[in-house]
Amino acid sequence: MALLEVNDIHTYYGNIHALKGVSLSVEAGEIVSLIGANGAGKTTTLRTISGLLRPRQGSIKFKGEDLASFPAHDLVYKGISMVPEGRGVFSRLTVQENLEMGAYSRKDNIASDLERIFGIFPRLKERRKQVAGTLSGGEQQMLATGRALMSRPSLLLMDEPSMGLAPILVEGIFDTIQEINQEGTTILLVEQNALMALQVASRGYVLQTGEVVLEDTAENLRKNQMVQNAYLGIQ
Repeated sequence: MALLEVNDIHTYYGNIHALKGVSLSVEAGEIVSLIGANGAGKTTTLRTISGLLRPRQGSIKFKGEDLASFPAHDLVYKGISMVPEGRGVFSRLTVQENLEMGAYSRKDNIASDLERIFGIFPRLKERRKQVAGTLSGGEQQMLATGRALMSRPSLLLMDEPSMGLAPILVEGIFDTIQEINQEGTTILLVEQNALMALQVASRGYVLQTGEVVLEDTAENLRKNQMVQNAYLGIQ
């Protein structure tokens, strides 16, 4: 049984049919990438899995349990956490307060988790008392990721983690994604930088206009002529 099983979901924005029968699975321990052009449905897929949108049809199962009846905030207790597109940090709170907010579902001591996050992101330790709104884009991405990890998720949903970052920072973000995965967190990754996404993933899905048009190992997708032409800039 896969950790996450998405079966034939149809999601709408009003009358707009955004997802048209999307199915995918994520096994425990994997990094799985969703790639596609703007408007393909990648973010909508993550928002539907996380409970922020409700599909009109289809099912989403996590650890074998149907998520249809749970509100989004309850899914954090189930073990799903999301790093949203645009980071969404609490700009008026400090770095440490943001991280503590990420642990709202926890009743135990979080001190060791704070130290773990500061170990992954030493820059955040240096900035722990700094107001989050004054951080750079790269630092805010670190903070958004660290905040999501504070709930100790089994599955981390990441939406465009490299968006808006200087090229010199992008490689560091993907190194961190691999490090988080190696520590035991399963990751479903939405990313415009298809080449980097497929380099860190074990498998991938290609979305076009709300439908999965291709699924394969990441290695095979990197070699696929259509993927190369459309997403990797290789003619």
